[in-house]
Amino acid sequence: MVAVEWSDGAPIYRQLKERVVAMMLDGVLKPGDALPSVRQVAAEYQLNPITVSRAYQELADEQLVEKRRGLGMYMTDGATARLLASERERFLREEWPLVLERIQRLGLNIEELLNPQKKWGDK
Repeated sequence: MVAVEWSDGAPIYRQLKERVVAMMLDGVLKPGDALPSVRQVAAEYQLNPITVSRAYQELADEQLVEKRRGLGMYMTDGATARLLASERERFLREEWPLVLERIQRLGLNIEELLNPQKKWGDK
């Protein structure tokens, strides 16, 4: 069994959803692939099946997976493109401003950012 550490900072269903999203973005899950069953995930990670169902339902609500009656949940064809678009937008809106602020605070220039292995004294 895979040992998983769940953070106290977010609900477990959301953390599980993010793990599935990461698998999609990393190419572990590809369009048309079946997601592990709710029962399988619940047993493997020692979670309540309702928790797993909630994570899967959010993925379905975002059209990243589709339910096939009697067969399970499958990654949709456009899921990767939708995920990349939303993750890029979220990065630019939420994360990039903080990164940019830190870059400016530290006085880093483009050359230092593109060549981080270059030592400070090697100018």
